Amino acid sequence: MLRQPKAVWATAGASVVAFMGIGLVDPILPSIAKGLDATPSQVSLLFTSYFLITAVAMLVTGFVSSRIGGKKTLLAGLALVVVFAGLAGTSGSVGELVGFRAGWGLGNALFVSTALAVIVGAAAGGSAAAILLYESALGLGMACGPLLGALLGDASWRYPFFGTAVLMAVGFLCVTAFLKEQPKPARKTSLLDPIKALGHGGLASAAASAFFYNYTFFTVLAFTPFVLDMSPYRSGAVFFAWGLLLAVFSVLVAPRLQRRFGSLKVLGGSLVLLAADVLVLGYGSHTAAVVCTVLSGAFIGVNNTVYTELALGVSDAPRPVASAGYNFVRWFAAAAAPYFAPKIEEWSDIHIPFVVAAVTALLGAGVVWARRAALTHEAEELEPRHATEDGVTVFAN
Repeated sequence: MLRQPKAVWATAGASVVAFMGIGLVDPILPSIAKGLDATPSQVSLLFTSYFLITAVAMLVTGFVSSRIGGKKTLLAGLALVVVFAGLAGTSGSVGELVGFRAGWGLGNALFVSTALAVIVGAAAGGSAAAILLYESALGLGMACGPLLGALLGDASWRYPFFGTAVLMAVGFLCVTAFLKEQPKPARKTSLLDPIKALGHGGLASAAASAFFYNYTFFTVLAFTPFVLDMSPYRSGAVFFAWGLLLAVFSVLVAPRLQRRFGSLKVLGGSLVLLAADVLVLGYGSHTAAVVCTVLSGAFIGVNNTVYTELALGVSDAPRPVASAGYNFVRWFAAAAAPYFAPKIEEWSDIHIPFVVAAVTALLGAGVVWARRAALTHEAEELEPRHATEDGVTVFAN
């Protein structure tokens, strides 16, 4: 895995920074709220705008990359992130910041939805080594995002945005210098292909289950910082540990569990455990909330891996198309949770958002159980896999 061309390392390095952008704002959400005189529900729109645009962009990324090629798509995504991350740091109101995060989400969608295919195409040693490298970059980015946000955000909530812009600009230069243009696919993808792919019962079931799961996932990611009410450094350390567990369980533990117990049993059991975890997070002491936040990374890592494999293998649609349709559905929940969780707190109390999150995790498990016949064939008969040479991984493992 380590003996790769410079092009692969350049793309993988940029991928680390791209995934850092997801959790970057976690430790500084309270600081942003204070600095811009905004409520938690207003600040949580940073996630909502980001993932709403990401969801819609999933219908566009395949259309774009199949026409202009992988390298140009990567560079377009990186350029958008540089521009909008930099603009986010200059925001004078929460409305401006939310708008700039939306543009950032478009750039990130273009980049990360293409990065794996580019890494696989340029890598030495076959697709397995390339996929492992990509998954490692994903986990490292998810772990380091909150840490970078804490380190820079302790001085000012604006600095993490400027820091991301600088790092992505370096990634842009590296990709420009080291990555050769990738061959265009033989068949161009239409905007409606991902929607048509959802007509397959297995893919639709995986997407529906992942929709409920993602609501739980992003309740933890976007709402918990307000519950923990810690300094940026402490909050960053908590989510760094969370990200490390996510990476380890996604790359190392989940495949072993799947081989022993089967994908659907692992997924169903992990969703139930995640539901129990968020309930304790919501009703336990502050120490229990910290422990359960970190522990949720393990369940989220397992779930991400299994959902990825289901989405890529359960239907006969081309993998990039199946991935786009699946992501189009599930990212709407990632957009909804950061907005509704603080709203639910305003309407009730601080515990109820976690009750709702536990229920949605159980609903995800219920879909897996009820639709197991549609999901079983590929999930149980094929060896676990993350993607193949003709595919693009599911964003945001």
